[in-house]
Amino acid sequence: MRLLLIRHGQTPNNVAGALDTAFPGAGLTPLGSVQAAAIPGVLANEDIRGVYASRLTRTQLTGTPLARSTGYDIEVLDGLEEIQAGDFEMRTDEEAVAGYVGTLTRWAQSDLAYAMPGSESGEDFFGRYDRAIASIVDNHAGETAAVVSHGAAIRMWAAHRARNVDTVQAVQRWLHNTGMCALEGDPLSGWDLVTWHGDPLGGHALEDPAANDVTGDTAAEATA
Repeated sequence: MRLLLIRHGQTPNNVAGALDTAFPGAGLTPLGSVQAAAIPGVLANEDIRGVYASRLTRTQLTGTPLARSTGYDIEVLDGLEEIQAGDFEMRTDEEAVAGYVGTLTRWAQSDLAYAMPGSESGEDFFGRYDRAIASIVDNHAGETAAVVSHGAAIRMWAAHRARNVDTVQAVQRWLHNTGMCALEGDPLSGWDLVTWHGDPLGGHALEDPAANDVTGDTAAEATA
């Protein structure tokens, strides 16, 4: 199948650089709404047969224009949420950002037993994200599905599950709000990364260079 993993639109906490990962999370900024509205036009040539989102508000708001354009309801699926910040939740300070990014780096190096302080381990994260993706595959074998999820979660899962990319290098890639990566395959035969679109799907004009976007930046940018 073809899996389109789309990051949600901009939120106030993306602008502030806060580690916002808990339920229900923030809504979209005006720019985030514009980013979401641009998605259907960019993906008009994709034969999308299902639209999924995490339990967090921002993904559902982002996916709404796409769902309307395809005629499918958004299916909210447990497991697609952002990598949980735990003790770092809603913090913006350098220590918290370094701790969050440092955990992702350890997971990228296959230290999946390591846990985010006060939160989930890499094994926990991949377990729940894999289960969510497997459910989507069961519903859309041989089809295309769009999944609106989160920056760090998309980068980490795609980097580990795509067999044609180096995990450490892939997890370092940036993913702006409404950026997208596309994979083809399935859990049994494996996944291939076919597209990494780091910019917003609506183009460079929908970027916000002033935002302190922790979970969308590369590790180097996030800790700078």
